[in-house]
Amino acid sequence: MNFVATLLCVLLALLATDGVECISFMLPPNVKKCLKEEIHKDVLVTGDYKLSEAPGHKTLLHVGDSKGHTLYTKEEAQEGKFAFTTDDYDTFDICFTTKLPPGMRGVEREVTLDVKRGVEAKSYEELAKSEKLKPMEIELRRLEDLSEAILNDFAYMKEREEQMRDTNESTNSRVLYFSIFSMVCLLSLATWQVFYLRRYFKSKKLIE
Repeated sequence: MNFVATLLCVLLALLATDGVECISFMLPPNVKKCLKEEIHKDVLVTGDYKLSEAPGHKTLLHVGDSKGHTLYTKEEAQEGKFAFTTDDYDTFDICFTTKLPPGMRGVEREVTLDVKRGVEAKSYEELAKSEKLKPMEIELRRLEDLSEAILNDFAYMKEREEQMRDTNESTNSRVLYFSIFSMVCLLSLATWQVFYLRRYFKSKKLIE
């Protein structure tokens, strides 16, 4: 019952914050700026970008993962879209690099970026046209996809919790065994020292 209530609360929260605000930042000349984000496996990611006018500037847009794979690249990025589907859980980089010819003074470019993933990235308008669905059916389909995404997130969180628990248990076991081994070594050394000193004192006839 608690799980169902939590799921409903998350659904309502996501529905209430369905509008995704894009981000914007200033990009100085001859500077590289990157945005990083961790995304799960088999997730659709889309992005809309737009750069302000800047004569003489050439801005490179590169989207890649931590393994060095290029998912999208644009030599002279000005305005456009990109989309890709993740093959595995990974960290993805969206990098803007602006270059200016030597001796030329430049200005900062304003970069506007709107990235959506999962349910947010799907175009339900096109789905409605292709499958001839009614507005209520489209909303139900969207809620179904949203609930599936939330369940997948819960399953991933549970899996990560199990992995962390196994790691903690393994670490605790290793620490325990190392502690026992250290105590045995110390006791053995202390015993050896006692017998050695006793034999030494006997040899010097300091004790009987």
